[in-house]
Amino acid sequence: MDLSEQISQLESDLQEIKCLLEKSERKRVKDVLTQEQKKIEREIALKQQQKESHANKEAGDSNKSATSSASKGYTVKINNYGWDQSDKFVKIYITLKGVHKIPPENVEASFTERSFVVLVKDLDGKNHQMTIKNLLSPIDVQESSRKVKTDMVLIMCKKKTPKKWECLTQVEKQTKEKEKPSYDENADPSEGLMSMLKKIYSEGDDEMKRTINKAWTESQEKKARGEDMMDF
Repeated sequence: MDLSEQISQLESDLQEIKCLLEKSERKRVKDVLTQEQKKIEREIALKQQQKESHANKEAGDSNKSATSSASKGYTVKINNYGWDQSDKFVKIYITLKGVHKIPPENVEASFTERSFVVLVKDLDGKNHQMTIKNLLSPIDVQESSRKVKTDMVLIMCKKKTPKKWECLTQVEKQTKEKEKPSYDENADPSEGLMSMLKKIYSEGDDEMKRTINKAWTESQEKKARGEDMMDF
């Protein structure tokens, strides 16, 4: 099962959980289902991150070609930067003394939906490179750009969705998460959901079992009729 199929399975599980939550009345059942919902959402984010990393390999290959064609000065990694945002753009500020004095074509920026690479060639006898992968949300590649200002390069990433970013990359978001999900990359994503439901059922009292049975039966009947799960 490839990553796209795993993500699809997890999204189906997420919809199933939401349906069960809507039908559940007992607090304990709701709490457990809510925890599972958050876990599945984190797993989806991680799977999407893995999928993006594969896509970034091509960008990495083209970046190697660009670096090899740069001037013969050695390349240093840009680690220091600041960032800000507006409703439409995420702005990355890179301070490089004298960058406005070199030819504009020596400042290159390439974008993918979830990453960007900046290469400044032949500044003080060195090349300066910055690579940011796994951006928190997708960006509009065509509307993203770079601007050269006095002693600074400004990267403008156009948001595909005008919402506030809590951090710059998905990795930073995962680091902030207190609870990290554990999952088997080769396992069927549905197995975790089924195991969780079986555990609740086996440990629950008669009323809890009736609640789960009712919600599960109704969701399966609607699914069998081919109705949209979101109509619950």
